[in-house]
Amino acid sequence: MRIADKTFVVTGAGAGIGRAVTIELLGRGARVAAVDLSAEGLTETGQQAGAGERLSTHTVDITDREAVLALPTQTSRVHGPADGILNVAGIIQPFIHVEDLDYADIERVINVNFWGTVNIVKAFLPGLKARPEAALVNVSSMGALIPVPGQTAYGASKAAVRLLTEGLYAELQGTSVAVTEVFPGAVGTEISKNSGVQSDTSSTGETARTTSPQEAARIIAEAIEKPRLRVMIGNDAKLFDMLSRLAPQRSIAMIANRMKGLVTARAKEAGL
Repeated sequence: MRIADKTFVVTGAGAGIGRAVTIELLGRGARVAAVDLSAEGLTETGQQAGAGERLSTHTVDITDREAVLALPTQTSRVHGPADGILNVAGIIQPFIHVEDLDYADIERVINVNFWGTVNIVKAFLPGLKARPEAALVNVSSMGALIPVPGQTAYGASKAAVRLLTEGLYAELQGTSVAVTEVFPGAVGTEISKNSGVQSDTSSTGETARTTSPQEAARIIAEAIEKPRLRVMIGNDAKLFDMLSRLAPQRSIAMIANRMKGLVTARAKEAGL
């Protein structure tokens, strides 16, 4: 799919991968409707992009179904009908076990990561199917491949996104819509801060091996131009993918052991 002169809707565009994807698509000649809960974040994205009228910003809570259902009309008034949607918005949970996790935290993660994606898909899919060619990109996580203790609810939400996306891939066979699921590993974003969660991954050694948001955005854009179903971002995501296929039980135990120190530290901080 040629990105230039196409219209894309990007959620989570106020920071991190969503911002980088927005800027990458604009750099390739697209028009972008940038969606985020943070008006301040969207303003910063607009300043960094410098794309003029090819970028519009929409401050929307993607868990608000009525607001999301109004988006196709709003974005089409500015740019014309959407040729692609990229569900990038997502949050993590506090780094504690499910046993100690509040129901409210679990519901918040599920609502944003899963239901937010469902809302956007349901709102825009009829329009995408009417386009000569279209792209539907959902961002999952390497945590949907192998569970990460302390992020079990988050991983469950992203596993739901994975199966939703693969189901859509099956259902959209023979249509103009190319479906892609993205599995980022550790990417250098402020997702912890934006999720209201304290995080320190130094004990796991991930800090030195993070992928930049810009590199993640480049990989995602290339997956739109040359469609493929599964996209791994980072060597860590590729490793998780391989281990989940070759040694699922052993890999779960290995990751659990590696994350034990971080989860224990976070539990102590929370007084658990």
